[in-house]
Amino acid sequence: MRITLAEEIMLLSLDDESGSVKQRQSVNWAVAGALLLELALAERIRISGKYLELVDAPPTGEELLDGRVESIRAWMRGRTKRRVSQWLTKDQAKAVGPVVERLVGRGVVVEERRKALGVFPVRRYPEADGAVERELRERLASAVSKGAEPDERTASLVAVIHAAGLHGLAFPGIPRKEITARTAAIAEGHWAAESIRGAIRDMQLAMAAVTAATVVTVT
Repeated sequence: MRITLAEEIMLLSLDDESGSVKQRQSVNWAVAGALLLELALAERIRISGKYLELVDAPPTGEELLDGRVESIRAWMRGRTKRRVSQWLTKDQAKAVGPVVERLVGRGVVVEERRKALGVFPVRRYPEADGAVERELRERLASAVSKGAEPDERTASLVAVIHAAGLHGLAFPGIPRKEITARTAAIAEGHWAAESIRGAIRDMQLAMAAVTAATVVTVT
């Protein structure tokens, strides 16, 4: 099953049994960033320096991505480009919902509803089909732990994981210091075409900037 980078981030973050999201704040940024990177790979947007611009192209056929394109188009309000950091800041709290719904629609996770303390509605998304996540983790382990050359999509996913600091979710049980150098090397993008390498670099800088600003504000 071919799923998007954002869905892969969600799968890594969802507890298989309880269906709750781990590291929610960081995952929000990672999902928003993964959606942008996916659109860049599909050549529906360009990321250049601090700015994001839409590309005049037909729909991808993937509802999750096409929905994001329309959201960006509305946000642009007729402008040719806007700051990547502004979009990530706007989208990070909203992107997770549609991504989880897409996983439910594919039958990868199931939605469970209950009330905490008998009052507060709570939703959880435990795994329904473990094969998708197993294949995902095998690809990541091969590229990072075993040093295999990653394909474009796996390398893109590693770049997002590295930028958002989600090493513990992607590689549980492995000390972060043992894999950071490898994820950083992959994130440099030597495996990709120049345009994609630039998009990844610029998106990482934007994610780092807005995440740091959020931490300072919260603190």
